[in-house]
Amino acid sequence: MRLTPAAGSPLDAAALKAALVRPGSLWRDVSVLAETCSTNEDLLAAARRGAPEGTVLVAELQTAGRGRMGRTWVSVPGTALTFSVLLRPVAAAPASKGWVPLLAGLAVACALRSLAGVDARLKWPNDVLVNGAKLAGILAEQAGDAIVVGAGINVCTGQDELPSASATSLALQGATCTDREVLLIGLLGQLEHWYLRWAYAPSGDAAACGLRQEYLRLSATVGRDVRVSLPGGRTLAGTACNVDEVGRLVVKSADALVAVSAGDVVHVR
Repeated sequence: MRLTPAAGSPLDAAALKAALVRPGSLWRDVSVLAETCSTNEDLLAAARRGAPEGTVLVAELQTAGRGRMGRTWVSVPGTALTFSVLLRPVAAAPASKGWVPLLAGLAVACALRSLAGVDARLKWPNDVLVNGAKLAGILAEQAGDAIVVGAGINVCTGQDELPSASATSLALQGATCTDREVLLIGLLGQLEHWYLRWAYAPSGDAAACGLRQEYLRLSATVGRDVRVSLPGGRTLAGTACNVDEVGRLVVKSADALVAVSAGDVVHVR
């Protein structure tokens, strides 16, 4: 296997629009940029100006892409999918909106399992793993009633181009599909499917729409011993035993059951 798989052709915005923007679809517009600082930052600014739900922004290169916990996301042009979507789940109960990043991770995992033939699993809250290595990451940020969800997926990235030895790409995992256009259309199709099911369930009930059950089915975290770095420098150790009704990770420690709404999880081997 080559260490540096071949990069793909630039994405075609017209072809993406033709496949995704249609009557009754969630998606209203798809734009592709050769380069930007951050697709999330661009869409957060657009959301504040009143941009509609269903706006999609894709970049071949992000010079200041952001990940969870202040991390950066860097990729070689043509080797990854880096994009953001603008959502406005106004009908969902405020407490249930914690499901949005988990929903996005589930959509990515479902699409990659179907289209690329990889055993994609979810590390809480929304990292996508294959064979224990990180393939994709997701960041959700809010601006008023809008939530911007950004995703970065390693497609043809070579081992020497990845940020760490614990990361991987579809090509390195022997995926059956590394066509970025096909993958992006499938990813956004899955995101539309799960988002509409959740957003129009009563009060955004993740169990009523099947979201919680499917997330748990693909979870690589529930049932594992974990160590969670919490805000404020605290650490929680225990067994991840559930994801609750608002998307929090439930950890059984030596003393009690603790529901974690934010933290960096390490799977303890």
